[in-house]
Amino acid sequence: MADQTSTIPKGWKVTTLGEVAKVIGGGTPKTDVPEYWGGKIPWLSVVDFNDDSRWVYKTEKTITNKGLENSSTSLLNTGDLIISARGTVGAFAQLKFPMAFNQSCYGLRAKESSENNFLYYLLKQSIQQIKRNVHGAVFDTITRDTFDQVVVEVPPLPEQRMIAAVLASLDDKIELLREQNKTLEASAQAIFKEWFVNFNFPNATGKMIDSELGEIPVGWRVGKLGNEFDITIGRTPPRLETEWFSDKPTGKKWISIKDIGNSEMYISNTSEYLTDEAIEKFNIPIIPENTAILSFKMTVGKLAITTEEMLSNEAIAHLKVKENSNFSTEFIYLFLKGLDFNSLGSTSSIVIAINSTMIKALKVLVPKNQTMLKFNSVIQPIFAKLKNNNSQIQTLSTLRDTLLPKLMRGEVRVKKI
Repeated sequence: MADQTSTIPKGWKVTTLGEVAKVIGGGTPKTDVPEYWGGKIPWLSVVDFNDDSRWVYKTEKTITNKGLENSSTSLLNTGDLIISARGTVGAFAQLKFPMAFNQSCYGLRAKESSENNFLYYLLKQSIQQIKRNVHGAVFDTITRDTFDQVVVEVPPLPEQRMIAAVLASLDDKIELLREQNKTLEASAQAIFKEWFVNFNFPNATGKMIDSELGEIPVGWRVGKLGNEFDITIGRTPPRLETEWFSDKPTGKKWISIKDIGNSEMYISNTSEYLTDEAIEKFNIPIIPENTAILSFKMTVGKLAITTEEMLSNEAIAHLKVKENSNFSTEFIYLFLKGLDFNSLGSTSSIVIAINSTMIKALKVLVPKNQTMLKFNSVIQPIFAKLKNNNSQIQTLSTLRDTLLPKLMRGEVRVKKI
């Protein structure tokens, strides 16, 4: 271990994750024994992790006490940590409730010299170092040795608790805003369904006519997305010509599917930018602010709304509201959110794929103008609140991510809360 003691605050120590945390292995009860499954004990795997969320609240599968007793899995306590060791290496979270877990993960529990809340942020600070210390000839794998190779700087326990409290207060606010957004989006989806699926909208007469989508209200019609919206597809300059790309804020933000997955409903950040020269040379379509975007290759059906002029790669479609149209970005977002994309595309053992022609040919209901205008007046305040919450989440996340390394290195000290 390198000598770092001269660069850390007095009272801190240089150690390893393996010295700070107890490493606990998981396992899987036999899947062909029914009495091991479907009990009251949550059984966690990587699919249960919640992206950037600190906490895991529930699992897809559960096991029984017999399953726990007759397998190599272990039961973690509330507040313990879980980290994925294979596949999606390095995803981690903290447990809201006691849970068992499979062998693709490790459980981590703070030893007496530390505490679990601080350990979570220590993991967050050390995750790139963890990923550099993976093992395996074929697949990257975190092993028990990995934790003994990751060097960390640890303050005394009282300061650990204060650091964790500062960072956790930001995470708690982010979590609350995300929960608000889930409620708001569910409300918006319920309103959309009531108006445009059940046809229970203000001043509905109940009079219906036949259409290719079944019975629809009198005065409505069926259109195609490509006729009702301006649809463009993104582009990627030649990847080997690196001068067109940047990971620094120059030019315009360039959206990938990964960026949509990492964003809230409203996308404001991207991992890469394209230069102004690239935009002109390769005729990259510029996506206007407040435009719905949709992934339609590899990972199909991811949605977001732009917060400024942006760009995207060729796996993403942009659905812009036409001039003088009464349609809205909110309408098309909710329409696409309710689609079953699995039923649209060709399937293989690897991916589901649809193409831009299929997107443009999608049938969409075109309501009367007054109905659409009324819907917009109801739904847009909900989306405005969602957008405001997204902005707050972004601000809080940036503050947390800026404070994290400074607090964990002792550059910023917390004396009291």
